[in-house]
Amino acid sequence: MSRDLASWLAHIERLHPASIELGLDRVRGVAQRMGLALPCATIIVGGTNGKGSTCAMLEAILLEAGYRVGTYTSPHLVDFAERARIDGRPAEAAALAEQFEAVESARGDVALTYFEFSTLAILRLFQHAGLDAAILEVGLGGRLDAVNIVDADCAIVTSIDIDHAEWLGGTREAIGLEKAHVFRAGRPAICSDPSPPRSLVEHAEAIGADLWLFGRDYNYAGDRQQWSWAGRASRRNAMAYPALRGANQLLNASGVLAALEALRDRLPVSQQAVRQGFAVVELPGRFQVLPGQPAIVLDVAHNPHAAAHLAANLDNMGFFPYTWAVFGVMRDKDVDAMVAALKDRVDHWLLAALPGERAARPEWVAERLRAAGVPEGSSEASISVHGSPSEALAAARERAGANDRIVVFGSFLTVADVLASRAAANRSSRHGKAQR
Repeated sequence: MSRDLASWLAHIERLHPASIELGLDRVRGVAQRMGLALPCATIIVGGTNGKGSTCAMLEAILLEAGYRVGTYTSPHLVDFAERARIDGRPAEAAALAEQFEAVESARGDVALTYFEFSTLAILRLFQHAGLDAAILEVGLGGRLDAVNIVDADCAIVTSIDIDHAEWLGGTREAIGLEKAHVFRAGRPAICSDPSPPRSLVEHAEAIGADLWLFGRDYNYAGDRQQWSWAGRASRRNAMAYPALRGANQLLNASGVLAALEALRDRLPVSQQAVRQGFAVVELPGRFQVLPGQPAIVLDVAHNPHAAAHLAANLDNMGFFPYTWAVFGVMRDKDVDAMVAALKDRVDHWLLAALPGERAARPEWVAERLRAAGVPEGSSEASISVHGSPSEALAAARERAGANDRIVVFGSFLTVADVLASRAAANRSSRHGKAQR
């Protein structure tokens, strides 16, 4: 009897003792037994932050240009099928279950991690989907990430900052070198970090990649109303700003346009497709502002670099009497640096417990806040502990004024819990109306 998707996901969670085991030998061997090969244009997207936004913008523009597009991103927020989109829609559960079965048949006694198993399944889904283009987001690093078994036609590295230091190294130079290994000889290698580590540049040059650097090979300029972009051979003028919020989105958008220029012979894209793609692009959990009062901002900022961008974006929102932060985080993150980036923007901290062994206990996070000098114990400033992000958000909504602001951040799991609770409430509301 064949398994459904939920059963497969439970199976692959149990399959490997570690959630992460970097290395390509095992996953490449299984891929070869499966005959995996993508017969379409492929773009790999790596980097510390900005990967999701870059993938979303690429996908939106290519769809507007009329191409059939597969997009693989991780992690998901609410439903696993979010990881594999075809033509902008999550894959069918039955189609994914079929691919998991194919991986299981091919792997023999090879123990694959959850990410490796699902990567192979989604690549096989894309292989047989009749795609014109596949956009593949790197899970962690680059050199030893399972996605890097694909020899992409173009690779983009977004920002480079310190995250996952225990796996990738504790310096930007070490991390930049890991991420640079998604580049390929003779193929476009886009770096949208305005200050790339020397290690990344030197690796690209050493292997003979066609390196595109921001500020050298492409650039942008803008005012309050519109922005323009210039590459090696083309310009795109008088564009509206991307629908994704955030001060750093023009850097991501510029890297997207560089990749599209580099691939123009294989995937030509009109100016209208670019304009429309930027206008309609959506990405849940990336400085996502929910409608209503008080204002609620969802952001998966989960490292110091992302927290600094979140702080800048909050500064651009205007005045709010009080800001309430629902904060749940992994203990292996640089929590002190994340707190430092945001402590002057937050009045009330609501610390949420998250599932899993890596999660930081909210009581421990409270100690880190106090060590950073965060005030508490008054109507002006407080620190409280809650059983989950959705419980913390409910408490914040109860206490906040209509003109206040609530920011939910710290981990994908933090935002995912809030989105899942919101989706469940919406379903319940619709069901209630149907019953009436």
